[in-house]
Amino acid sequence: MDAYDEGSDARHGPSGPDPRRALPGPAPAPDDPEDAPRRRTDPPTPDDLADAPRRRTGPPTLDDPADPPAALDDPVDGPPAPVDGSPSEPRSGVAALSLRHRIGAAVALVSVAAGVCVHLGMTFLHVAPANTVSKEHSRTIEDWIYPEFEQNWKLFAPNPLQQNIAVQARAEIRTANGGVRTTGWYDLSAQDGRAIDGNPLPSHTQQNELRRAWDFLIATHDDDNRPVGLRGTLSEAYLRRITVLRLDRADAVGPGGVVDRVQLRSRTTQVPPPEWSEEQISTTPEYRTLPWWPVPEDEARGGLG
Repeated sequence: MDAYDEGSDARHGPSGPDPRRALPGPAPAPDDPEDAPRRRTDPPTPDDLADAPRRRTGPPTLDDPADPPAALDDPVDGPPAPVDGSPSEPRSGVAALSLRHRIGAAVALVSVAAGVCVHLGMTFLHVAPANTVSKEHSRTIEDWIYPEFEQNWKLFAPNPLQQNIAVQARAEIRTANGGVRTTGWYDLSAQDGRAIDGNPLPSHTQQNELRRAWDFLIATHDDDNRPVGLRGTLSEAYLRRITVLRLDRADAVGPGGVVDRVQLRSRTTQVPPPEWSEEQISTTPEYRTLPWWPVPEDEARGGLG
């Protein structure tokens, strides 16, 4: 009897395997059809190894790389994170190309954009009025345009002015003691220029009133400064009223004086060409002086009737 056996369940007899344990049965025959699905003749696949439970030979540790402890914030369920650091979604478009092909695509895009800009610039200079740039590079522009890109229309008609035109005025004043004096020339255009200079929002009157009035006068008068039709007379009255108002604001009349007549002239100077241009023009001012215009009595005092 074993010295370690105690109580009524103590085993009696020789030591050995437990007779109550089931003994393995006979091995199945090779031709047994019931065991055929369980037999494997091929080596295990990676899927079989992944499904197999992992055995541990010792207690788990915090440094065990095979089974790291789950963090409190880690989700229990969900798809596994990518191991190699690649993005979850596949790249598409230019980003899917290699570095060499992306550089080639960028170079091609820049080349096409540069070609479009050059073509638009050449076409603009061809259809625009003659200017210093088109005159300097006329041969290059013609070689680019003709014959494939020839244009039969022009831009900005008529040509923009390349002159500075200043309108000036003077007046004959009847003084309070009955005398007559003539004022000097007042540059009305310079007054508008000073009002516009540095003003981000100049008024329409400062920019266009005097200029449009002078253009209206020139268009309705002949070369001898005589009015043509009723519009010529209307343009004189319009410009005369503007002149009297401007002189009154400049205090040209003086105390007790009255405007008797006014006279206007234009001072035209050509805009000088750039230094690299071979164009030769005269910069000497040219004057166009109009005859004296009598001022009606209702306009004599400040131009208000």
